[in-house]
Amino acid sequence: MKNDPRITPIGHFIREHSLDELPQLVNVLNGDMSLVGPRPSLPSEVRQYTDYDKQRLYVTPGCTGLWQATERNNVGFNEMVRLDLKYIQNASIIYDFQIILKTVIIVFRPNGSY
Repeated sequence: MKNDPRITPIGHFIREHSLDELPQLVNVLNGDMSLVGPRPSLPSEVRQYTDYDKQRLYVTPGCTGLWQATERNNVGFNEMVRLDLKYIQNASIIYDFQIILKTVIIVFRPNGSY
């Protein structure tokens, strides 16, 4: 939620710079997530997915992805799915590296997180 009144100034800074995502690195080390891939979905969200949307579930979820590194909260669900599928279709080590680099830049220059 944009302008969430429950978020303190420190919490806003943590969210804006994606520092709240750091604990997910434990999931990467455990093998439950990859560094790059579509964000994990909640079961309640998946129940509403179309067959097209479900394609993003065929790969291991990631801490960051094309959506987070480019558009983030500036686009709706359909565009997020499109970006996730674009990543899945073009996945490679070099593409992952580019997305990780963009993500690191976003940590220092936020692009619409809230």
